[in-house]
Amino acid sequence: MSDYYRGGPPAPPTNPYRDDPYREDDYYSARPLGAWNVDDEPYSSLVIGRWDGQRIVSPEEDLHGPPPIQPRRQLYSVRPGGGVRPIGEPSAGQPGTAPEAPGERAEPSLASSSRTMAIASAASRITGFMRQIALTAAIGLAAISDAYNTANYLPNIVYELLLGGVLTSVVVPLLVHAQRQDDDGGDAYAQRLLSLTAVILTIASVLAVAAAPLLVQLFGITGHAETHVATGLARLLLPEIVFYGIGAMLGAILNTRGVYGPPMWAPVLNNVIVIATAAIFFVMPGPHTLRISTMTSAQILVLGIGTTLGIVAQTLVLLPYVRKVGFRWRWRFDLRGSGLKADGAMLLWVIGYVVVSQVGLATIVRLSDAAGRKSGIGYGVYANVSLLFVMPYGIVGVALLTALLPRMSRAAVVGDYRSLVADLSLGSRLTAVALIPVTAAFMVLGPAITITIFAHGRTSIGSAHSAGIALAWAAFGLFPYAMTLLQLRAFYAIKDARTPTLINVAIVTVRVVLSLLVPVTLSPHHVVAGLAVVNSLSFVVGLVLGDVLLRKRFGPLGSGRLLRTGVQMGVASLVGALVAWLLLTGLTHELGHGRAGSTASVLAGCIVGGAVALAVAVRMRVPDLTLVLASLRRQLGMR
Repeated sequence: MSDYYRGGPPAPPTNPYRDDPYREDDYYSARPLGAWNVDDEPYSSLVIGRWDGQRIVSPEEDLHGPPPIQPRRQLYSVRPGGGVRPIGEPSAGQPGTAPEAPGERAEPSLASSSRTMAIASAASRITGFMRQIALTAAIGLAAISDAYNTANYLPNIVYELLLGGVLTSVVVPLLVHAQRQDDDGGDAYAQRLLSLTAVILTIASVLAVAAAPLLVQLFGITGHAETHVATGLARLLLPEIVFYGIGAMLGAILNTRGVYGPPMWAPVLNNVIVIATAAIFFVMPGPHTLRISTMTSAQILVLGIGTTLGIVAQTLVLLPYVRKVGFRWRWRFDLRGSGLKADGAMLLWVIGYVVVSQVGLATIVRLSDAAGRKSGIGYGVYANVSLLFVMPYGIVGVALLTALLPRMSRAAVVGDYRSLVADLSLGSRLTAVALIPVTAAFMVLGPAITITIFAHGRTSIGSAHSAGIALAWAAFGLFPYAMTLLQLRAFYAIKDARTPTLINVAIVTVRVVLSLLVPVTLSPHHVVAGLAVVNSLSFVVGLVLGDVLLRKRFGPLGSGRLLRTGVQMGVASLVGALVAWLLLTGLTHELGHGRAGSTASVLAGCIVGGAVALAVAVRMRVPDLTLVLASLRRQLGMR
């Protein structure tokens, strides 16, 4: 775009985000959210206007025929704390730039933030894979794995029931609001939240440790040996609750101050510690044949303490970075007049969301554990399938959401819903570009992937193959899963926690009803695969319902562009998947279906099939893919 509106300024729209005729690619929406970054076009935030020496004159005000302007030279960006600067000039120390608000930093661009977090998240997921490989090699995928994964699930569910959903979904918008409205930049508000989090979760962890035997039985662990091992592990793992909560709060504080890297890198340290724990467990003295009935107290202690130490380290490593951004943790319990009570209704809705979610997950845990006692394919297999299922979202989706949520929250604070919808549309299209090819790869290469990753040590090829079948059948839910979470964040950005909870009620209702039908209609060997399919179907319901409610709230969401990107990426991915299937068929025929054939198939299918899919998508000129590739080329110094 090299001029103002073509044909003169338009009449003011009656609804700025329903009736805006200039919402397409040739128009940069007005967004007072940060500085322009030439490497990140068109994802960066800017305001169109002409500087008259004192302020930005918008096109609607400029009725005397403004002269043509060139982007980056005569456009001006607006800082979050106020003030402007010509695009292309350094933002620090320049005339005309107002000081930043206390506790507020210039916001990084979405592409820059997402790149940083995607790299960190990829490192976290890769080491997470190594962690899971080490654990499955050490304890297998049978009864010990079921006991360990159930015990490890307990601190997560207690934490989520109390504060987990609040911290991950609601605290960032609340901190952003306090940062903009409070004289101290929201420091006191954050200190109160952190103090309450630490106290509530400490009390909860003490009570949970005391109730460990009851919690283990509640989630379907039966039998003397299984109960003994699961209870012992639960007592060692439940103190993680405190550190989960404090770590989430510290991460939210860093995110609202424009620091995204450390919270994304911290899990790498956790994974390294657990890998070391699994290695020690594997080589330590014990029974020649490891069974749940022969596990020693020393083995339980090593496995439980090592896992908990990983979470502790993941939290403590964030403290130096929090101090670096100027935040100091002081115990504060002066809640009167703090504004926390006003946000109580929102927090209660989020807690309701989490309670509903845990009902669905608890149903799956009990049903998969029951199937595991009959077939040997139980919750341990389901947990590993879930790990693989969410891995692509963890690399791309989490990075994108973590960058988008503060932006959408800031847009909501100033009533700029058009920008919020623009970010939602952008996030949706980038999610499609990233996850549709992965879905195709999971469908074709699922069993080969799980055999390559998990069939080591005490995990048989048969158990790993069963996990791969479940992954392949459930892969269709990956994009709906990521989209549902993105849609919910849009509601949280405008401080609406009621609608996400009601959407989740529908999702979990479908999940529970269909899950209860799975053991009735399928044999125990196929229950885990059936539960994985049901989980994916529930997110399709969430995607459709979320889209309907967002349209009702905001108007058009740019679904036409998303559909176009999705269809193009689907066609490209289908071609790549066909090539991967041909390679899989040929290589397994020559090398067999064991580790060698599976590993060769995964490498060849991902490299060659991925390259073919990328070539087809480039040939089809998928707009969002083209922009991502252009950004990558600039980062690599290529033309």
